[in-house]
Amino acid sequence: MSFGNIVLLIIVAVVGYLIVIYNKFVSLRAGIDASWSDIDVQLKRRYDLIPALVDTVKGYKDYEADTLEKVIQARQQGLNADSVEEKAAAANMLSGALGKLFALAEAYPDLKANENFLHLQGELSGLEDAIQNARRYYNAIVRDYNAKLESFPDLFVAQKFNFTSRDYFELDESEAEAVKKMPKIDF
Repeated sequence: MSFGNIVLLIIVAVVGYLIVIYNKFVSLRAGIDASWSDIDVQLKRRYDLIPALVDTVKGYKDYEADTLEKVIQARQQGLNADSVEEKAAAANMLSGALGKLFALAEAYPDLKANENFLHLQGELSGLEDAIQNARRYYNAIVRDYNAKLESFPDLFVAQKFNFTSRDYFELDESEAEAVKKMPKIDF
């Protein structure tokens, strides 16, 4: 093999490696977008259940209006949120408000026995689990993507093609406790 062939082989190998790195970034970015879409769908399903839950609870006139107002505000904030950070903050706010709503429901035996309320509570509980699973998957892909952005020599490709880090979708610890305390309904 001549010196020219060796140089050509090295150049082809380097270019091939750079293409592999670039394609991995594109693949991870697409995975992040798809997994975020899954979270967004679950959040929208949860937001869609809130009006029915509020209407069911409003039937109990002695119920605390302040708690319902917080649930409604959290839902609206979630519907208006655009970025991952805003959606995470809204989801945390809604989880906390729903936790308080379900905790207060314990004081109303008629409400606790209401079939519609129990059904909605069960659906929301299932959606919370689905959101948690989707969040874990999303965060795992974001972790891999962000680590690749900072890895050598991948960081040069990332900088050249403007790949930027992504934010995690995190649940606040105080809100996580509120979600954990939400009663689960078994049918």
